[in-house]
Amino acid sequence: MIITRSPLRVSLGGGGTDLPSYYEEHGGFLVAAAIDKYVYINVHRRFVEGYLLKYSHLEEAATVDDIQHPIIRESLRYVGIPKNVEITSMADIPAGTGLGSSGSFTTALLKALHCYRKGLIDPQRLAEEACHIEIDILGEPIGKQDQFIAAYGGITCFEFERDKPVRAYPAKITDETLFNLEDNLLLFFTGYSRSASSILHEQNEKSKLRDEEMIENLHFVKQLGLQSRDALESGDLNEFGRLMNVHWEHKKKRSGSMSNGEIDRWYDIAMKNGAVGGKLIGAGGGGFLMFYAADKVRLRHTMLGLNLREVRFRFDYEGTKILAAD
Repeated sequence: MIITRSPLRVSLGGGGTDLPSYYEEHGGFLVAAAIDKYVYINVHRRFVEGYLLKYSHLEEAATVDDIQHPIIRESLRYVGIPKNVEITSMADIPAGTGLGSSGSFTTALLKALHCYRKGLIDPQRLAEEACHIEIDILGEPIGKQDQFIAAYGGITCFEFERDKPVRAYPAKITDETLFNLEDNLLLFFTGYSRSASSILHEQNEKSKLRDEEMIENLHFVKQLGLQSRDALESGDLNEFGRLMNVHWEHKKKRSGSMSNGEIDRWYDIAMKNGAVGGKLIGAGGGGFLMFYAADKVRLRHTMLGLNLREVRFRFDYEGTKILAAD
């Protein structure tokens, strides 16, 4: 039996510049943080023919071609697993909530399958394989942030350029700043789950068509990502919070589906009750609101009074890892 886990993530600046349609022309940059909420994958050998898959659905398939779950099907094809395996997935947070669960699922699955074949795989290659399956094989209009932060963990900066490997390096943040950041970043679930595909498809198509407004928006967001890194590394968390707010205002301009009236109302209330800045995590349209708080007690009390559920978290510094291999 093999058990792996892969962390979910929150974006801290520059999100959206990791789509190939943008960075292949202009280069991308973002900083993201892995958190201690995970996707788990369990792989073990069956004593009967075929594949048994347990995720949000239950599947039994005689061949790889019969498997309905696209990521499982293509990962099995890619790694080359023989017949007769059972794969089970679980997650601390449901999919469609903006925390990068698809990338975490793919990296955890690939890590488990390589281990099943007695193979080792480093974070860079693991992330590249996950991107290849989701972007190149399955044609998802997504970026590379989720796979890379899941594989590496930590608070990590990523640079994206055409025809070059993704460059990953840890943000140089002091322990005191890390503790304060963890203590004052608050996550609240909006109650909305959604697929990121439609919003990302819109951004992707506009970038491919060199839509001037979209390209200028992403240029600005990339600079915000660099400024957010600098604010974190200098320990200026109030500036980091202010930049989150600027980022959210520009992010909303990318698509009319990015937010809605209720999310905007919750955001405005938060900004009047202890938040320095915030944004929706992920592509938008639902999921989690994240705020950096100047007064976390007041903010927490206010948002819980609006019946929003808080999810408390710490940062994960291990990335995708094997928990058991018997």
